[in-house]
Amino acid sequence: MPAQAQAPGQTLAQGQGQPVAGTVRDIVVEGNQRIELSTIQNYLTLQPGSSYSSVEADKSLKALFATGLFADVNLRMQGSTLIVRVTENPVINRILFEGNRRMQIEQLRSELQLKARQVYTRAKVQADTQRIQQIYRRSGRFAATVEPKVIQLPQNRVDLVFEIVEGPVTGVSRIRFIGNERFSDSQLREQIQTKETAWWRFLSSDDSYDPDRVTFDREKLRKFYLSKGYADFAVTNAVAELLPNREKFMLTFAVEEGDRYRFGKMDVVSEIKGVDGAQVRDFVRTKTGEVYNADLVEKTIQDITTELGRFGYAFVDVRPDVNKDREKRIIDVTYRVGESPRVFVERIDIVGNVRTLDKVVRREFRLAEGDAFNSAKLRRTRTRLRGLNFFEKVEISESRGSSPDKVVLTAEVTEKSTGELSFGVGYSTTESVLGDISIRERNLLGRGQDLKLGFSLSTRRQQIDTSFTEPYFLDRELAAGVDALRRRTDYTERSSLDQTTTSLTPRLAYPITENLSQLVYYRIRQDEIDNIEVSASRFIRAQEGSYVTSAIGHALTYDRRDDKIDPTSGYFVRLSQEFAGIGGTEHYVKNVVNAAKYFALTDETVLSFATELGMINGLSDDVRLPNRFFVGGDSFRGFETGGIGPRDITTKDALGGTKYYTGEADMMFPIGLPNEFGIKGRLFAIAGSLWDTPDSGVEVVDDTSIRVAIGTGVQWKSPLGLIRVDFGFPIVKEKYDETEVIRINFGSRF
Repeated sequence: MPAQAQAPGQTLAQGQGQPVAGTVRDIVVEGNQRIELSTIQNYLTLQPGSSYSSVEADKSLKALFATGLFADVNLRMQGSTLIVRVTENPVINRILFEGNRRMQIEQLRSELQLKARQVYTRAKVQADTQRIQQIYRRSGRFAATVEPKVIQLPQNRVDLVFEIVEGPVTGVSRIRFIGNERFSDSQLREQIQTKETAWWRFLSSDDSYDPDRVTFDREKLRKFYLSKGYADFAVTNAVAELLPNREKFMLTFAVEEGDRYRFGKMDVVSEIKGVDGAQVRDFVRTKTGEVYNADLVEKTIQDITTELGRFGYAFVDVRPDVNKDREKRIIDVTYRVGESPRVFVERIDIVGNVRTLDKVVRREFRLAEGDAFNSAKLRRTRTRLRGLNFFEKVEISESRGSSPDKVVLTAEVTEKSTGELSFGVGYSTTESVLGDISIRERNLLGRGQDLKLGFSLSTRRQQIDTSFTEPYFLDRELAAGVDALRRRTDYTERSSLDQTTTSLTPRLAYPITENLSQLVYYRIRQDEIDNIEVSASRFIRAQEGSYVTSAIGHALTYDRRDDKIDPTSGYFVRLSQEFAGIGGTEHYVKNVVNAAKYFALTDETVLSFATELGMINGLSDDVRLPNRFFVGGDSFRGFETGGIGPRDITTKDALGGTKYYTGEADMMFPIGLPNEFGIKGRLFAIAGSLWDTPDSGVEVVDDTSIRVAIGTGVQWKSPLGLIRVDFGFPIVKEKYDETEVIRINFGSRF
């Protein structure tokens, strides 16, 4: 009796299972259509001249099934001839998808193992079905179902169709915690990224269930508790229960808080020759007796690493040895600084920049290839790159080079939209709504060039302005640019006149030191005052005519802010001076000083103080109206533009002044809403004055009396851009001042 060896899915012609002995003299293959005879014979372990046995037959069957080419195989001996009968798997003609409205076909097709013109196998179809389901689960659709269908075609071909029922996004109906006594459920929900489903989260995916995000949430909870002193904290379990309707999950975190610890003894031990632990002990943030905080331990490691990096030690290994005393509930920490050589920059790599040219990123580096490594310069480089405002994320990492004393720096950037479409709206008690729109590209053609075109239009103002800046003129650190402006303004409410201004300003800016820079410029400007009302002040009527200002100026800035876009600490001071009299009709000297200081009270609360002072002196003639200072609006909330200062009390026309000052205290803080909303509150207080008009008469009021306004506001980093609403309330003012209650600004980026 012939013997059979059976693999999964096969059938044997003879099923008695008795061993068959004998010699294979010939091999006959039946049922093959596409597969060559020689290919099948090559996979067989039984060959002509081999002794037939059930063991060898089993090996041959497994080898043929392993190819994935066959749906069924059987072997049988007929005399001395081995008969191999195969049923070939069909070839896939097309792969189709039905029901996929949320996912692009190419996105699904790229995840599949099977492709058109490949051999169809059930195992691969099942694997691809699971892959498609996984794609939908990653997008939050756990109720999605995928069913593969096979359409038989002639010549042993098939069309494979994946029928998909996507289902709704599987949200998180509730997040609860078990075992938490020190912190409430609401406090812990603030610490994790997953959120409960709510209507206002329609622009976020954090309220959809994602197992990877839950794993991340476990780590965030652990870090939160470790920062509060609970060194034994653990998340014992995180269970996601799919509700019966298969539309939402209920997420439960089981936690063990443990005891709260305090810091015990602190010490620093250095293994680097020439570096004593006492030299870096000032950078230890952890203090004996304070509540244990793992974040402070990590910051101490970073500070020590950064400080030693200033001296060329790029790969310092600082490890905290932690000794926990459970009875006394204290933790002793010894910071061990491992031995490390001084290193030099071998290479600088830039990755992630798709549109921005490499040289735009590279020229911001304060380190060059071949320089000694310096962490302070690297930190400055990171600040400069972020200050470009071209990138969503900037990370600079160090890796070992071709030898122990060399380092490779890699700048990984994530680009963001640098085009801006900005809108502005204002409302005052005496002036109607006005608006402006500007289009700006801050990274033109990826070269870092800045091009802006602005339009303002209201019942009282029409303006068009444009500017262009080349930040590295002639491949040097010189920012060259030009500004052009044409503006027609109806100052009827302020000063009973219309004013048309046309100006052209070429400029050049350059750094003097790392924090000190200077801007120099030349401005040619023509101001035309006309359409003066009959009832206007006699001082206003005397200003009618056309004037030309030809001036040179400069601005000297010392900037130590941590971030130019959104500062939280540091300060800046700026001195601006302008001299007019190189031709033209106007002759004056103008000086303006402004400064600001920022304090981070908490991680999310920033207090700032700002001041500005200005003075303009006429040289041969009085300073005319277009060159005088007007204070109010954005510069002094609570008062409209030109709302304070010298005024003709009879006609209520603002005359402008030659001296002014303002001082402002501003605090931005969270208002209790979830951080994901991006909404913060603001409190401000402003004091200042404007005085000394060249016009004098009994009808003119001109004094140095101080004005004070307080207010509140809110700003929202909305998906459409920053929206800011301020409410200003003057508490010290003169009866002739013009007030403004509400000021609104909003913008959008593209």
